[in-house]
Amino acid sequence: MREKGRRTDWVAIAAGLALGLSFLWHGMYGFSGGALFVLGLGVILASVISLTRPGALSGELAVLAIGVLVFTMPWLLGYTHLPLAAWTAWIIGGGIALLGAYGLTQAGRTRRRDPESMWGTNANEMPT
Repeated sequence: MREKGRRTDWVAIAAGLALGLSFLWHGMYGFSGGALFVLGLGVILASVISLTRPGALSGELAVLAIGVLVFTMPWLLGYTHLPLAAWTAWIIGGGIALLGAYGLTQAGRTRRRDPESMWGTNANEMPT
């Protein structure tokens, strides 16, 4: 039986949308604001992959990696002096990373339970 989608994927889509639109409340534009926007779109894309292929680990790994990157961005890009933008990155990035880690465990369970939920099918199961 194929799983239709997990709540964590829907929450990750909402977090990606919040990250992408975060420039509306912290007002940081330029490269750093654009990076947050693009990474928010990346979270949405990876979460949609996780929704359509719940047994594939790639979408969950991407969400986890983007979450860790967003969490470290205030130090990497040097905007820790802007408290609203930095706290937005820390809170949303940490949440996205946690969603990715939890989704990774869920995808592993789905993968064992329903092998057809991955990207491809096994060559032994192909019709002849």
